[in-house]
Amino acid sequence: MRSRALVCLILLVGQMQSFAQCAMCKASAEAAQKEGDTIADGLNVGILYLMAFPYLTLAVIAILWYRHNKKRQAKD
Repeated sequence: MRSRALVCLILLVGQMQSFAQCAMCKASAEAAQKEGDTIADGLNVGILYLMAFPYLTLAVIAILWYRHNKKRQAKD
């Protein structure tokens, strides 16, 4: 269990910043950046923001499920 926690900690701390975009969004953002617009940076952050919520939802469900099972095992 400790080794899993250590691996998870290393993966979370050691991650690099990445930007996720579809092909059309990327082309539009690159064209806007060449013209000097900062909208492209906002587009990158917005995509990452929208991508984070499904993962956060799954994490909350996993934590609640773990706590529920832990309480059930304590009763037995």
